[in-house]
Amino acid sequence: MKKTLLVCFVLALGTLRAQNPLTSSVTQRFNGIRANLEEAADAMPADKYSFKLSDGQMTFGQWMTHSAGSNYGACATLSGKERPEAAGKLSGLTDKAAVSQALKDSFAYCAEALKGLDDAKVLATPQLTNALLQTVVHNNEIYGNVVGYLRVSGIVPPSTARAQKGKKK
Repeated sequence: MKKTLLVCFVLALGTLRAQNPLTSSVTQRFNGIRANLEEAADAMPADKYSFKLSDGQMTFGQWMTHSAGSNYGACATLSGKERPEAAGKLSGLTDKAAVSQALKDSFAYCAEALKGLDDAKVLATPQLTNALLQTVVHNNEIYGNVVGYLRVSGIVPPSTARAQKGKKK
């Protein structure tokens, strides 16, 4: 059923002329969420990396390292490799420069993993299908949380800033 829905999704996008329409489409959306999270990490002041919206939530910095860890896990699956050593060094990172760089490194790792994908192989392997979707879906969930941290801190989220810039033309 999941494979059928994915195929229907790809057909609806009208990208069948592309060599790998599914992975091409997901990669496009990956690039968007990558920009949103990397720009959010850059926009948040260093002293706000320890900020929590409430006691039960992660800090802003923890959201960023959570994204990095998730990226390494999903993209190691996509590349057929073990999680890189960098994935094990994420816990305890709190410094803005280190957290932001770890996030960017994890997205670069994923970008490489996405380059070598083949739709047929992805659709034939549930673990690959799940990992591919996780690179976009889970990061969008994280971004949805991060937007609240940015707004409460007086920062316009990157996606909103781009949309507002586009309307001014």
